Amino acid sequence: MVTASLLTEAENRMKKALEAMKREMNNIRTGRATPALIEGVGIDYYGVTTPLNQLGTITAPEARLLVVQPWDRSALPAIEKGILRANLGLNPSSDGVVVRIPIPQPTEERRREYVKMAKRQAEEFKVEVRNIRRDLIEKLRAMEKNKEISQDDNRRSQEHLQRITDSYVSQIDAVATAKEAEVMEV
Repeated sequence: MVTASLLTEAENRMKKALEAMKREMNNIRTGRATPALIEGVGIDYYGVTTPLNQLGTITAPEARLLVVQPWDRSALPAIEKGILRANLGLNPSSDGVVVRIPIPQPTEERRREYVKMAKRQAEEFKVEVRNIRRDLIEKLRAMEKNKEISQDDNRRSQEHLQRITDSYVSQIDAVATAKEAEVMEV
């Protein structure tokens, strides 16, 4: 059935949006050190901007410390500069072998900004999911108009699509709520 493949396509697109949102949420700082905070930072390595996670191992040995152990020690100064340039509010220091990045405890005001940022991102992803729904509804209406599907099939498909959409919107809300709780945790 044609509508089943369209619904599957829409669900796959919504799943990708949810996964992208989870990745974005990892970039929002909490008081805890997490490698996801810096792994995507672009480092100028021999004239090529390279993600930090491709230049070395990133670990969080303590709750407030990240350690980057580069595979090439000559990259240490570039890694330090790249982290400073990323404007994350982090101050890396190198001992010639590894780069240590202490994670400062965010202030109450800063935490509230992070919560607002998380809510804004969640809303953007909800809009993305709703846009996927709108696109599919337009396709279904066009198929009904061209007599490819019946009016009943269109209505059933739209109801199913709405259930899928509601499910992903609630999952986005759950991820955002969890992130807000994590950010506000002292």
